[in-house]
Amino acid sequence: MSLDLRSSYAPLLALAGAVGLLGGFLGAPPTWLLAWVGLLLPLLALVARWSPVRAGVGAAVLGVAAVALWPVPLMWGPASWLEVCGAAAFWAVPALGALAAGGHLRRQASRMRQAVRDGRRDQQLELARDLHDFVAHDVSAIVVQAQAARFVADKDPEQAVRALERIEAAGLGALASMDRTVHALREAAGARSASVPGTSELPGLVERFEGGVLDADPAAARALSREADTTAYRVAVEALTNVRRHAPGAAVVRVRLHRAAEGIELSVANSGPARGAGGLLGLGLRRRSGTGLAGLRGRVEAAGGTLRAGASADGGWRVCAVFPAQGRALG
Repeated sequence: MSLDLRSSYAPLLALAGAVGLLGGFLGAPPTWLLAWVGLLLPLLALVARWSPVRAGVGAAVLGVAAVALWPVPLMWGPASWLEVCGAAAFWAVPALGALAAGGHLRRQASRMRQAVRDGRRDQQLELARDLHDFVAHDVSAIVVQAQAARFVADKDPEQAVRALERIEAAGLGALASMDRTVHALREAAGARSASVPGTSELPGLVERFEGGVLDADPAAARALSREADTTAYRVAVEALTNVRRHAPGAAVVRVRLHRAAEGIELSVANSGPARGAGGLLGLGLRRRSGTGLAGLRGRVEAAGGTLRAGASADGGWRVCAVFPAQGRALG
């Protein structure tokens, strides 16, 4: 139910109560007044269920008064004060019952929301404890293996290599534990858990780009760390986006992922625009210094890499990111 509709119940009840009271004292027909009471009762329940407390209290008081006092003008004169008070008390009962019914539903909904919040908090605390236990175990193993490798490195290099392999396995286990916990926390918070795109998504990205050509070495992609993998994909996205914005006349855009002397290189190069077409990719990046080259360079350097960008010989523009390679994946 929309918030605007909920907020309209209190003023509607206040208006209806005022009209009912005024109609009774102005001599409205009893059948009309009784029908009006039938309208006020569900309005009382709706106000108690949905309206804000401050606005609902005043409207509820006026609505109860209108329901309780509707027979008073009809009894004025021949009936005693005791009879008038008795009639008012009799008709106040259904009005108070409507308020109680709406208040009960409101309280139940509040309890349900609180139970959901408590359950979500308990689940998050449990996941946090699990994360601490699992990651602390893996990190402790990493520390122990690193200390052992340092002592045996000179005397038994083979043992040191095996210790490094165990360190790698423990580190990957810790990362997997953190991934599972973060995804579970996102799902507990109602967010969709989506995997972070990496270089495995490059074929689909380039395929959607008109004039895009991809040359990717799978072994080079496997040599990237997880952070470098996602950063390389982001560099490709940003570079292709700027080609579309600032060099729409480029006939070919080449995206290349391969192993270079410095490490794993991702490059995005567009050919020069046709005569009269838009400018170079680099112009757009320089204009957008906050989110262009400076932003990309910050991302790449955070992942341990370097970023270069500049004009190419054919009048186009080339963006090149180089990331350190993980030797285990290059064999």
